[in-house]
Parts: sequence; structure tokens; C-alpha cells
Amino acid sequence: MASKVLYFDSVYPEFKEMLQMQNSQDFELLYWTEMNELEKADALAESEYFLVATTKITGDMMKKAAHLRMVQKTGIGYDNIDIKAAAELNIPVCNTPGGNSTGVAELTIAFILNLYRKLNVLDRATKNGEWHMWDYRLQSFELKGKTHGLIGFGNIGKATARLSQAFGTKVIYYDKLRLKEKDEKALNVTYMEMDDVLKNSDIVSIHIPLLPETEGLIGERELALMKSNAILINVSRGKIVNEEALAKALENKTISGAGIDTWANEPVNKDNPLLKFDNVIATPHVGAGTKDTLANILDMCFRNFSAVENGQDPKYVVNGITKARK
Repeated sequence: MASKVLYFDSVYPEFKEMLQMQNSQDFELLYWTEMNELEKADALAESEYFLVATTKITGDMMKKAAHLRMVQKTGIGYDNIDIKAAAELNIPVCNTPGGNSTGVAELTIAFILNLYRKLNVLDRATKNGEWHMWDYRLQSFELKGKTHGLIGFGNIGKATARLSQAFGTKVIYYDKLRLKEKDEKALNVTYMEMDDVLKNSDIVSIHIPLLPETEGLIGERELALMKSNAILINVSRGKIVNEEALAKALENKTISGAGIDTWANEPVNKDNPLLKFDNVIATPHVGAGTKDTLANILDMCFRNFSAVENGQDPKYVVNGITKARK
């Protein structure tokens, strides 16, 4: 009998086809969002593998999953999964490092270009019959020659740095794990403490996980350190930035603009004050939302399932449990 993979997030026909294309070992695929409560209870009890994007996975859910061998997260951040409870149940939780690096890095650059060239404002105005050929030239900028500061320099940070440098930026970074000097030279990046990154950057982008020590990391004090013409890009996790402080900084012109893909509460409330600003580009957590990225991530997930089925250890464990539960 085929092992069962329970997928927890929204699905649509094209995505189901993509899941099935990656399913070379013919797992039985179950879809949580298409089930009633009785079917959900049965699926929890019967599934060997959880596959999850953003749905909250609680300890209680895992306790009810008597046959569960591992939990596989699509993407990097796993703050929606109770990894402590999983460890207590001897269940490995895995993610897919590097799988979404290109997609998130490209969105970061798209935010910067949009903000620098006022594309959202000009698009709306032109479609409304307005012709602002000259009005925004002194408010628009090139990336060439700007300093791009990255908070976090893992796979996504490095991918972002490479793309940014292609436009002619100088890249500085902060990460709690500093690179070796030879690696910094090879990547042509300069390490600074976080406050110095904030003070010296024209562009600040965030590429760190949400942890107890990073929640609210960027608040009123940190925003006040930034240049008045600087922009902030958050493609990491919404709770890393204090949204109230960011709205205040934009209102007071402490900084020049922001690109926000991730929010403290998702879906974002339509009354969120950040949505009222023309100098804020808002997207609904789509950094990894490309067909290419999804195919890459799902390939990593199903390879991990297949490895466990074949008696191997799962890869990219984040909670210290290196063996799949029997």
C-alpha cells in the first residue's frame, strides 16, 4: 500500500498536476483543504508524511498522526510548525534551503526597481489618462552606485547580493554568522554591524528567519538610523518589522519607501495603515510564488520523502531529529 502525503495548503488543478509530476514514487496525495472534519481526522491518523507551506501545524495535530514519519516544510521559514512538539514526538521537521532563493531575490530587486522608478504610481496615472513624463524624474533613481545593505546573508541574501551587484550596487551585510574574509572578498561584500548597515545603506532588505530574538528587530530606533532617502524591503517574515513603527516612519518621511511581501498578520487586514501609502509596494507573500520555484521546492520535498521510504535519513532537518520516525 502506498504511503500517504497530506498536503495542508490551498490547491488548484494546475498545482495538483505539478504535485503529481514530482510524485515519482507514487505516494497517495491527500488534500487537507478539500476535506470535511471527519475526513481530516482520518487523514491525520493515516498519513506518513505532512507537506505544508503556511498552515499552522500544532503538537496536537502531530499527536493524532500515529503513522507520521516526518513533516516537510516548503520553503525556509518554519515558524508555523511547532518544532518543539515535533522533537518531543521524535518527528523530524525539514525545510528546503536554497529552493526559493532565486524567486525571493528577484522579487527583492523588483521591489527596488518599482520604488526607484515609481512604476506603481506612473502605471495607475497613465491608465487614468494622466501624462507625467517629467513630474517624477527628480524623484526617480538608478541602482548603479547605491549601497545595498542586507540583514541576513544566507542563500537568499547571497542570491540577492549577486543580482543587486549586477546593477552596479555596493553590497554590505549583517549576519550573526559572519563569513570568512576570503569568502567576503570572493563575493565582493563588506560586513558591518546591523546599526552600521542601517546607517550606510540606500536600500535595506531583510533576509532572516523569524525567531524569538528577531521578532520586532526593526522598530522605531532602527528605522530612525536609516537615511531619509532609503527604502526598506521585507521579504522575510512580517513580524520582524514593527509595522506601526514603519507606518510612522513613512508618515514622517523618516525613510523614503518600503516594499512589503510578508506581514505580521496574513492575510493582511485591508485597514492596515501601510496600505495607504503610494511609496509602499504591497504583495501577498509571493516571494517564492513562481512556477520555477514551486517545481524546485516540490522536487526537494519528494526527494526527501523518497529517501525516507528507501531507509535513508531525511535532509535539511531543523529540529534536531535526524531519523524518520518508524
